[in-house]
Amino acid sequence: MLFNSLDFAFFLPIVFVLYWFVVNKKISVQNFFLVLVSYVFYGWWDWRFLSLIIFSSLVDYLLGKKIYATSNSAKRKLFLYASVAVNIGFLGFFKYYNFFVESFVSSFSYFGLDFNVSTLKIILPVGISFYTFQTLSYTIDVYRGKLKPAKDPISFFTFVSFFPQLVAGPIERATNLLPQFYKKRIFNYDLAVSGMRLILWGFFQKIVIADGCALYVNDIFENYTDYSSLTLIFGVVLFAFQIYGDFAGYSNIAIGVSRLFGFTLMRNFNYPYFSRNIAEFWRRWHISLSTWFRDYLYIPLGGSKGSKWNKIRNVFIIFIVSGFWHGANWTFIIWGALNAFFFLPLLLSNRNRAYLNEIEVKRFLPSIKTLVQMGFTFVLTSFAWIFFRSNSVADAFQYVKRIIINNDYLTLSSDRTMNVSVKPLLVSLALFILFEWYNRNRESIVGGNLFKSPFLRYSLYFVIVFMIILNIKNEASGFIYFQF
Repeated sequence: MLFNSLDFAFFLPIVFVLYWFVVNKKISVQNFFLVLVSYVFYGWWDWRFLSLIIFSSLVDYLLGKKIYATSNSAKRKLFLYASVAVNIGFLGFFKYYNFFVESFVSSFSYFGLDFNVSTLKIILPVGISFYTFQTLSYTIDVYRGKLKPAKDPISFFTFVSFFPQLVAGPIERATNLLPQFYKKRIFNYDLAVSGMRLILWGFFQKIVIADGCALYVNDIFENYTDYSSLTLIFGVVLFAFQIYGDFAGYSNIAIGVSRLFGFTLMRNFNYPYFSRNIAEFWRRWHISLSTWFRDYLYIPLGGSKGSKWNKIRNVFIIFIVSGFWHGANWTFIIWGALNAFFFLPLLLSNRNRAYLNEIEVKRFLPSIKTLVQMGFTFVLTSFAWIFFRSNSVADAFQYVKRIIINNDYLTLSSDRTMNVSVKPLLVSLALFILFEWYNRNRESIVGGNLFKSPFLRYSLYFVIVFMIILNIKNEASGFIYFQF
């Protein structure tokens, strides 16, 4: 079920009313209700894959108990490896089987060896990359002694399947989310209001910004041979905002919906395009995944400690694995490798943690230095997005080549969808950047801090709702990260 669908518009208020007014007497009943509605939410897309979530939940619940119950280190490792094998096994089969088969056949064909190996018609279960990592973090934390196993199966099954963040995160840590299912929830008006504000801004990001950019991005990337250099650059910039609006929009809606039910989830985006270097960008972009890889892969590998070679190796491993996590395509692997190249000079010069502070706290406008830094970071990020967005590596290189050789940097091409006026989208983007910059050191764009006057604040809400309604399409568009 999509957040931006009519189905969800009916689903959410019904679940909200039943949750707070019908099943609110006992916490176990409330948790069981959340499991049921989460399975309905997921099964709305394809009920067959519910068995995967149930099986994965059952395996990790039992193995978490086993790990905690024994002090024998060999057995503890065995149970942990079993959990990793089951979760990575599912992920590997559904997401990467065909990629490895095709890459294997292709690599040997260069030497004149042809293998007749068939691929499978496999449907990728929505959200498998997200809930797999979430359950893995649970068993790893139990193994490390950071967390006690779940008190009861219902709480654990709710933790794995909690519908607001089931299919695209944020990838929650059990240490944060699981204990919240043990406590009695009391409706918190302020928390719910902050949630509604996040939901409103999330829909603006998705429907006005992301879907608005998608109209042009899809056409430009699919027909890049027809367009001028300036149009191709324009397409890359729009994709940078499309993917940000799409994924940050989803995350904000997920966090906001969770607050309506009394839960707090971790923040997933922190105005990443105002970052002053690539290292800061990765502390502000998809935070739940970045910190997951940091805690469960980068630090165990040695992190930034050890020899220079170890540092370089670890950086490339973390970024390439991160790219591969996004999809079974060489485009994502190159996207990850590019970010490693961008990050490495900062690490080797000890400038990767240069910007841990808030941005330009005492200034309304950025300084020239900050503006140049943000612009340079955006250019690097956008260049890597070309590989992320292209259908193949060849297309990505051709796209870059066309930007250079077309040598037309003064005019936007004017055929097909480019005939549609782009001015309303540019106005929306300008307002979007302005609001984000003004609130860059706050969590919520449309919070009470923006306008203290209720009249001005509600006027802003009205304008945002009006812009969302103006941009609603007949058919709800999917979220980009659903494919991962």
